[in-house]
Amino acid sequence: MHRSILTIDIRYEHDVVLARQRARQIASLVGFDLQDQTRIATSVSELARNVFQYAGSGKVEFGFDAAEIGSVLSITVSDKGPGIKELENILRGRYVSSTGMGLGILGAKRLMDVFTIQSTPGRGTTVQIGKNIFQRPGSPSLDPSRISLELSKQVPQSPYEELQRQNQELLRTLAELRKRQDELAHLNRELEDTNRGVVALYAELDERADYLQRANEVKTAFLSNMTHEFRTPLNAIQSLTNLLLDRADGELSPEQEKQVLFIRRSSEDLSELVNDLLDLAKVEAGKVSLRAQEFRVEELFGTLRGMLKPILAYNTSVSLVFESAEEIPPMNTDDRRVSQVLRNLISNALKFTTKGEVRVRAEQLSEGIVRFAVSDCGIGIAKADLERIFQEWVQLDSPIQRQVKGTGLGLPLSRRLAQLLGGTLTVESELGLGSTFYFTVPAKYVGPEEASEDVSVESMSEGDIPILILEDNGDAQFVYRQFLSKTVFHPITAKSATEARQVLERYQPRAIVMDVLLGDEDSWPFLQQLRRTPATRDLPVIMLSVQENEARARASGATEFSLKPVSRDWLLSRLQAFTAQPAGTDILIVDDDEIARYLLRNVLAGVAAEIQEASNGTDALRILSEKRPALIFLDVVMPDLSGIEVLEKLKSSSLRDVPVVLHTSKGFSEDELNELKTKVLDVIPKSITRDELTSRVRDALHKAGVTVESLQA
Repeated sequence: MHRSILTIDIRYEHDVVLARQRARQIASLVGFDLQDQTRIATSVSELARNVFQYAGSGKVEFGFDAAEIGSVLSITVSDKGPGIKELENILRGRYVSSTGMGLGILGAKRLMDVFTIQSTPGRGTTVQIGKNIFQRPGSPSLDPSRISLELSKQVPQSPYEELQRQNQELLRTLAELRKRQDELAHLNRELEDTNRGVVALYAELDERADYLQRANEVKTAFLSNMTHEFRTPLNAIQSLTNLLLDRADGELSPEQEKQVLFIRRSSEDLSELVNDLLDLAKVEAGKVSLRAQEFRVEELFGTLRGMLKPILAYNTSVSLVFESAEEIPPMNTDDRRVSQVLRNLISNALKFTTKGEVRVRAEQLSEGIVRFAVSDCGIGIAKADLERIFQEWVQLDSPIQRQVKGTGLGLPLSRRLAQLLGGTLTVESELGLGSTFYFTVPAKYVGPEEASEDVSVESMSEGDIPILILEDNGDAQFVYRQFLSKTVFHPITAKSATEARQVLERYQPRAIVMDVLLGDEDSWPFLQQLRRTPATRDLPVIMLSVQENEARARASGATEFSLKPVSRDWLLSRLQAFTAQPAGTDILIVDDDEIARYLLRNVLAGVAAEIQEASNGTDALRILSEKRPALIFLDVVMPDLSGIEVLEKLKSSSLRDVPVVLHTSKGFSEDELNELKTKVLDVIPKSITRDELTSRVRDALHKAGVTVESLQA
């Protein structure tokens, strides 16, 4: 609701002065302080001057408007002049005028709480400004009649007097600015003093950091050198105690045997400390090498179960339980370091659990992340100590700790190894209720070595058979490339198991020629991995070596073995035998609809081939892994794997050239149909007549090279 106070017509220059005076007086009567009075008077003066200068005449109206909180002193300045052409640019501050046009509008906008403007060319301009009124107890009344009465008692001042008042306001403003400048200068001096102190502190911190860095480097070098020096006498002590315990030089008395066992146990404890120190030194120096290779968690659990049996023998009241990890996909990281972390966690759990069980499990949190959990029902850890246990040399005081000796380095080392693998190591525990350590690690480790290795290969021609050559020697690689030149075989070389995995994933070679020794590693683990992986289980592998290793090669799954050097004829004859594709004689029907399978089988009754059926994509892949068919009839929409997914898996395997016919009720667009026909023999709709089905099946059989005696039309 608007309540009017006063209206002033602007026709002469002294009306501009009067509008300013009344604006200040009204602001004072409403209860605004001197600064707000000056802001309001200045805004009204500038807008009234614009009216007089550019429109010739207009008016200024004062009043009150209701607001959400309190009221607003509302002032409307209007004219019927030519309007403002560059209003948008003026409001954005982009308009520059030689007469100063627009400065008053921008000034009023900044000084007031409310600002709106409307301008129409040829019809004038209306500017509404306002200042929020926040009334407190004892504030003046906002009654317009009271304010009008008070205004009538105040005699308008002459322009000279108004100029004096403006000068006084300017002086007050300058004094306020000077005061604020002095305060700002004082703050700047304090800030400079603080900055000098901070700079000095940083310099001291940098100096301290350099000192600590040098000390850490010296410590690391000392640990690395001394641990190697310690190992020699420790190994000698352990060897000698073993000789004594084996009675190599005669019998020992019971007391002597006890003493020798004490010596051996002490040397083993010291050896464990030395090994932990050496590993810590390597981690801190950045010299720990990680070698990623594929492994299954279930197999890792089996290895750990066997390694930790001796510890379980000391305490039969504690059982070690490994939960099944069959559902965890294969991991590709450093299995030695993963095993080291888990072995440390499980050993600690067994040491600090007097009765009950230690449970080890693995779960896939998300794609590419695996979390291991080692839980016990032991003494537990206080909340205040949950982070302390990961500090070097920290050992918590407890009755069990006094009985079980440790180095205080196992958990710090495990956490650093976890971080090195790109993972984390955390713990949850309560006193008396046991502890659970969580080791979270990426399923695929991408380190500097793996990231830098990239396999490049010349483009293959149509019909070439890719052969993986796993050989680290450049001269030997050249020889094999020459052997296979001008043949159907296309060599793709790799220098390490990591590069070989890239080749397998990218090019699906039909056979592998593999050297046993690859720099600092050998290829036996890679061969074992090939035989554990379904996609490469049957891939022919020719092992080559400068040493006689045929028995081990055959036992590990090698298809052929030969001592180096090999002849070109021998190598080509083996590759030709291994890569020859015998024609299949079976036909596989894959469809979840039993009736559809029956109808198709009935049509194929006269075909000289054995017909197999699969009711889903998973069963189909299982059958295909065991036997290669001559032709596949494949439905598209199935409950587990769709026909398209099965087709993609076939095209990325050794069965990529098995002919496929899609037999489906799913509709496809023309573009989809054209794309599918580049991958399959035909796309046969289930909706066609039996005669049409028989005709198209006959064509597909002819294309696949299957003998057709007669088909049931």
